[in-house]
Amino acid sequence: MLLELKEKVWKANLDLVKYNLVTHTFGNVSGIDRDQGLVVIKPSGMAYDALMPDDMLVVDLEGNTVEGRLYPSSDTPSHLEIYKAFQKISGITHTHSEYATMFAQANKEIPCLGTTHADHFYGPVPVTRMITDEEIVENYEKNTGKLVVERFTDLDPMEMPGVLVVSHGVFTWGKSPEEAALNGLILEKVAKMAWGTLMLDAQRGGIPDSLLNKHFRRKHGPDAYYGQNKKGEK
Repeated sequence: MLLELKEKVWKANLDLVKYNLVTHTFGNVSGIDRDQGLVVIKPSGMAYDALMPDDMLVVDLEGNTVEGRLYPSSDTPSHLEIYKAFQKISGITHTHSEYATMFAQANKEIPCLGTTHADHFYGPVPVTRMITDEEIVENYEKNTGKLVVERFTDLDPMEMPGVLVVSHGVFTWGKSPEEAALNGLILEKVAKMAWGTLMLDAQRGGIPDSLLNKHFRRKHGPDAYYGQNKKGEK
């Protein structure tokens, strides 16, 4: 079942190691088949060097295991809430990558300080509110996903493919598992550059809106002209 998607999710999970975004087993990637309403995700707590495509779990959007001999990632309910809310995405990555998680632990968004950031994220990378005691006790992982969705009430997830969960870590997403993992790498690099910039100049402000708009729109949207794709394609 979903052999091609399992292969993609498996490779994207290995990308987390290649990109140096995970320590031990702290992270996961999933992918969704929208036609069937099924999600493929990494098994819980399994070492990356032991993973094989057949180890990937298939679950439905209610979290029921449809296929697989192992337990799905403990973060599965978070992924499912995000998939249900963000209908245009097809892959999600969760990590505790070092610099982005520093911002999450400090409860600070990642400001847009330069064009590298603006090429990929349309404005500051947002941070969720703190989860409540009640939300922790009951359905913690599901409520973590709901925190992400709640934070995007006035944001477009296709223009901001990532979020910091306060005191926790990072979620990124994309049109495929591979893109979700790549966005995790880019967000981490942007976070590192922001951290270094603020160490040099703590009062450094964000770039002008005109520069943000120029760099984001030249890569995304109907008038995009960056790269070899046709106009309007990402």
